Amino acid sequence: MLYKDSRQSIEARIKDLLRRMTLEEKIGQMTQIERAVASQAVVRQYGIGDVLNGGGSAPAERAAPNVWEDMVDDYQIGAMSTRLGIPVIYGVDAVHGHNNVYGATIYPHNIGLGSSRDPELVRRIGAATALEVRATGMPYAFAPCIAVCRDPRWGRCYESYGEDTQLVRSMTKIIQGLQGSPPPSHPSGYPYVGGPSKVVACAKHFVGDGGTVKGIDENNTVTTYRQLVQVHMGPYLDAIAMGVSTIMISYSSFNGIKMHANRFLVTEVLKNRLGFQGFLISDWEAIDRITDPPKQNYTYSVLTSVNAGIDMIMVPFDYQNFINILTGLVKSGAVSQSRIDDAVTRILRVKFAAGLFEAPKANRKLNNKVGAEDHRELAREAVRKSLVLLKNSARSGSSKNILPLSKTAPKILVAGTHADDLGLQCGGWTITWQGGSGQTTIGTTIRQAIANTVSQSTQVVYEQSPDANFVKDKGFSYAVVVIGEQPYAEIAGDNLNLTIPSQGIDTIRNVCSSLRCAVVLISGRPLVLEPHIDMMDALVAAWLPGSEGQGVADVLFGDHDFVGKSSRTWFKRVDQLPMNVGDMGYDPLFPYGFGMTMRQQ
Repeated sequence: MLYKDSRQSIEARIKDLLRRMTLEEKIGQMTQIERAVASQAVVRQYGIGDVLNGGGSAPAERAAPNVWEDMVDDYQIGAMSTRLGIPVIYGVDAVHGHNNVYGATIYPHNIGLGSSRDPELVRRIGAATALEVRATGMPYAFAPCIAVCRDPRWGRCYESYGEDTQLVRSMTKIIQGLQGSPPPSHPSGYPYVGGPSKVVACAKHFVGDGGTVKGIDENNTVTTYRQLVQVHMGPYLDAIAMGVSTIMISYSSFNGIKMHANRFLVTEVLKNRLGFQGFLISDWEAIDRITDPPKQNYTYSVLTSVNAGIDMIMVPFDYQNFINILTGLVKSGAVSQSRIDDAVTRILRVKFAAGLFEAPKANRKLNNKVGAEDHRELAREAVRKSLVLLKNSARSGSSKNILPLSKTAPKILVAGTHADDLGLQCGGWTITWQGGSGQTTIGTTIRQAIANTVSQSTQVVYEQSPDANFVKDKGFSYAVVVIGEQPYAEIAGDNLNLTIPSQGIDTIRNVCSSLRCAVVLISGRPLVLEPHIDMMDALVAAWLPGSEGQGVADVLFGDHDFVGKSSRTWFKRVDQLPMNVGDMGYDPLFPYGFGMTMRQQ
């Protein structure tokens, strides 16, 4: 059996294995199922090729790394006991660190990393994330999102590095962190995974997901093919050149055609013209949504998506129905055997490249990498570099800007819904799909970070929602107000008004009317600031900084200066949207790339 001989070339091993496989075994490889319906027995019986966990799906609450490893290894036992012993590839949405796992390091979301303008930082984050993912026995991360978000009303805008194609292209360097850097001799478009400390990466979501009408998630991107290429395709060229192993197809449509049904873009462009040789994976239940309403004609959805060129179907629950339907379509001739063989060839290519046939089970020596101290220090650095200073003034008759804040002030007020809430600080895609509030994982809140930074003699008073009377005549030197959006993910985050929640506005009004105040805004995108900005002495866009709030205090108190430059145009009014740098009539509140330092007066 040549396919079991690691000395053979990957292509020789694929050829040998493919000729041994039955149709049922091939279709099993094309099937990805959710861990909630997976088991050793199911994997073995159906020859399942891929298992995943959706956001919030876990083997136990606050499951430790070894619990995740036990679960994944159990699936591998089932896979290895099949006739041909083809390992499963377990996938997870590790989109800002290993964010499904309690205690993992949570990095700033991509909108903040884009503001850092530091591709090497992003590469290092990719490498650290890969270690934490591997430390739970998982070899596959559904990251990075390389969408070019053209409208902040989109609920996934924070998953984009920015509105400018060239900025997003520079940040695809995270793939080299996740997968490793292929040698110069590596064939173009061929999947690459650089060893057991690296993971299979997934560039997503192909293509145009950030350009939908009004930023509505899963909606229609209406543009010319030339514009689609110029604005949205570029990051995929870089991802393919770096050897990205998989690409996820977008829920959205291009000029009315669902991407999961778009054979021209999926097969002709991505596979044939661009030479991508890894596998294409659907999004969660995305083929169901080819019809309106979803699941109206599942046979048609399976037929259309597979013939469009999608190789791995994220089912994720009703796998028996999917397998039966696809089997029938092949036997009837509606789906060709060559299309099935192309899909399975690509899936096996990635599994061989990732070394899964040689080492299918978890490397338990990596357990201590989850939430490792050096990873938290890296996340803290990323927070510092992602912060954008929008305002720093000498309001209220003072001759000095409020930032940097004094560490030795006798008494300071920390206020706001987001000041002492780790869940709000991390945002969506943190432990659960939509995110949450409270101490959802391990980390440092901004209030805790401020208390860690000021002198021992400084009294730090925290009040989440103070009224105007609480603030007056209490001897506060200044206030730090931390407010922002509630967590969200995907379509739940679509927002046509983009206003700061009213509780945050009340806190700004009550506090800043009586005290000098620095406002820290926690959000996944720009929000309407007028007329509130005039009440503030300083305003910092902290985006969604993640678990290491100490990075915010590092900069507020002057241990580091601001270096972030906004990855997004900050609009004045929502009726200006979509508005991006380079547009005619460009009239922002703060332009793309804006960011002050504390040295600027």
